[in-house]
Amino acid sequence: MINKKVNTVQKALEGVQDGMTIMLGGFGLSGIPENSIAELVTKGTTNLTCISNNAGVDDFGLGLLLQKRQIKKMISSYVGENAEFERQMLSGELDVELTPQGTLAEKCRAAQAGIPAFFTPAGYGTEVAEGKEVREFNGKMHIMELAYKADFAIVKAWKGDEAGNLIFKGTARNFNACMAGAAKITIAEVEELLPVGVLDPNQIHIPGIMVQRIFQGEKFEKRIEQRTVRKK
Repeated sequence: MINKKVNTVQKALEGVQDGMTIMLGGFGLSGIPENSIAELVTKGTTNLTCISNNAGVDDFGLGLLLQKRQIKKMISSYVGENAEFERQMLSGELDVELTPQGTLAEKCRAAQAGIPAFFTPAGYGTEVAEGKEVREFNGKMHIMELAYKADFAIVKAWKGDEAGNLIFKGTARNFNACMAGAAKITIAEVEELLPVGVLDPNQIHIPGIMVQRIFQGEKFEKRIEQRTVRKK
């Protein structure tokens, strides 16, 4: 029986080195691999290129790596919640590649599927299109986007089994599902790790073939990015 379980986050992140390109799943602060990010901070891994929909907030998520100057380049779509990110970008300390959200998702999914490139109308006529091949399809101009190339993809799931099968919950499915299998090695941290055969096959979002290592996270803060409550 295939068993991809590792017992600790330290074991899961073995081989992550300075200068690598890493995909990190999640949407805002929902579904981010909290334990893995914390371990990257502890390890002091630096000079990283991070592919993520967003850059966390100042004191949580990828914001923790930004505080320690461990990220060299950030490839993201939405970065509006992180003042330290803004400061580093404007000062030139951080290389930033802003990408339309759908394009970012598709560049991950293309890598997952083994598709090297695709055409999209998003970004045509803007800075996003500079230096890229342009073609016309059905009377509309499209730019060519290349699939991402990453060393590691680190995703977070609600439930998983020891064979690496994953189930995501709600918004946490965003970007986690398309990043799994999109890098040379995929690491999954899960809230609940179960024996093979317990998960309903009809409920599985990502099959274990996409995952090389899986571990159960010790704790998840699940912080709310913008807490809004109704006034009494």
